[in-house]
Amino acid sequence: MAETTKTTPLPPLRKSEAPAGSKPVVSYKWHLAIWLAVVAVCLAGGGAAWWLMRTAVPVHYVSLPVTRGNVTRSVTATGTVNPVLTIIIGSYVSGVIQSQYCDFNTRVHKGQVCAKIDPRPYQTIVDQHKADLLNARAQLIKDQAALAYAKVAYERDAALLTRGIVSQDTVDNAKSIYGQAVAQIAVDRSIIEQRAAALESAQVNLDYTNIVSPVDGTVVSRNVTIGQTVAASFQTPTLFLIATDLTQMEVDTNVSESDVGGVREGDKASFTVEAYPKRSFEGKVVQVRQAPQTVQNVVTYDVVIGAANEALLLKPGMTATTRIVIEQRENVVRVPDQALRFSPAGVAKASSSPAGAPLSQAGAGTARVWVLRDGHPVSVVIRTGLDDDTHTEVLAGSLKPGDLAIVAEQHDTATESGAASGPRLFRF
Repeated sequence: MAETTKTTPLPPLRKSEAPAGSKPVVSYKWHLAIWLAVVAVCLAGGGAAWWLMRTAVPVHYVSLPVTRGNVTRSVTATGTVNPVLTIIIGSYVSGVIQSQYCDFNTRVHKGQVCAKIDPRPYQTIVDQHKADLLNARAQLIKDQAALAYAKVAYERDAALLTRGIVSQDTVDNAKSIYGQAVAQIAVDRSIIEQRAAALESAQVNLDYTNIVSPVDGTVVSRNVTIGQTVAASFQTPTLFLIATDLTQMEVDTNVSESDVGGVREGDKASFTVEAYPKRSFEGKVVQVRQAPQTVQNVVTYDVVIGAANEALLLKPGMTATTRIVIEQRENVVRVPDQALRFSPAGVAKASSSPAGAPLSQAGAGTARVWVLRDGHPVSVVIRTGLDDDTHTEVLAGSLKPGDLAIVAEQHDTATESGAASGPRLFRF
């Protein structure tokens, strides 16, 4: 039985599509071509999308070179510049400043008078004690004469008693007077010593009216003027500050308890001050003090750094930013710290150098570094040494100066026309 093919008739054209008075023309091939074109466009778009998804996205590697240089571990702290020795000059006595002979930056010598308190009240006391001493000495002379007479009278009465001329009571009375005269001499001598001590005390107070420098140095502070009343009753006032030697300065820094364990006396140090921001001053640690300082539950220790100041550029009170070198390696192979923290995407697909081994088998003190060789990332296992937070010392491994250590990677979402796909290299 023959099969019958049923053909679906195409829809008739609208009357508006045919010219008036003409017969409508229907083309089956024309509509088929339109449908085939739509299918072809869809297939081409899908293929292009599939091809783009299958194409590898180019990777741009950012690298830094492995270099040879110094690796320095240091501690940073802030402190204050001060003279090595500062002498505080005060006043032991009270009074009105009568004269002033020293001012700021005055170069003074030991024993030089810097100021003078009105001495008249103290001179009056000295004169009074001098008179008391003279009176005590005169009294001694008088009592010595009385002693001599009492001795003669006693000896005479004792001789008369043997002949029965005087009574025993007369002799005993003469003996008593003689003994009292001897005792009075001792009292007079002690009074003289007392008066002499009082005079010496008054003289000391009088001498303290001269404010003198106890050392050779330079006046860095003056807190007194002529006519000012100095009261030393409860606390000794500070009149002058004298620095013994401004060519030798020290920096008192506050180092945190987490860093002070690595600081030792003799460690090299450098510091800068705001007055000379482009100049670095050299020094060394001269003292690590044991006394802790606690501010808001933060414990710090005072580390003293000594520095020369021949040009007198450093002034007392300047704020210094210090850097204390606690360990240093010179002229070693070093790798940037960023390279130790980098791991590329798809590590399993990357090749390894013969020196590269799994970190689990490399042991402690090791790290993996990815370097660019022939345009591809290669992992190298190294043994690390000193780290200064910027570079790490390479103790062993196949890294050498000039190798490019990868520190970052960037994936492009689109490739420029005509550019070859593959890794690009960015150097710093």
